[in-house]
Amino acid sequence: MKTVIVIVIVMVAFLGLGFLLFKQSNKPESPKDLPGQAIELQGAQHIPEGSTDHPPYNSNPPTSGWHWPQPASWGAYNESQPDERLIHNLEHGGIWISYKSSLDSTTVELLKDFARRYRKVIVAPRDANDSLIAVVAWGRLMKLDGFDENQILKFIEAYYDEGPEKAP
Repeated sequence: MKTVIVIVIVMVAFLGLGFLLFKQSNKPESPKDLPGQAIELQGAQHIPEGSTDHPPYNSNPPTSGWHWPQPASWGAYNESQPDERLIHNLEHGGIWISYKSSLDSTTVELLKDFARRYRKVIVAPRDANDSLIAVVAWGRLMKLDGFDENQILKFIEAYYDEGPEKAP
């Protein structure tokens, strides 16, 4: 009888240890380990379509704030798109990859490939950037001075479809 009790205790101990190790391995990353910079949210207020009359955004490119009621279609663009339109896409959990128009065409095509691989990604030129490439999600911003596929993928995987408003 004592042997059975010892075996049960050992089995429970192993199960408990296994559970603790499993829980530890599934802990979410700490904020410092997440890609990009956290940007203070500025809300999600709709403004009239076409309007740019609002307080200034707190990041470049913006990661939240005043935006138009209609989001842009997902995909790659050859022309710059209004911040006020693309912020709505961020609210829907999208990723916005913007780049300065001085970026070489080979790298632009590599960026556009993200829009082909992920449904909720927008790639568009934006000369107002203060970095060559910017990757944006709702409340998060990563600035790059050159193409880094691994960093961009890590950002997309961390924030894809994580906006406050669930929409297609």
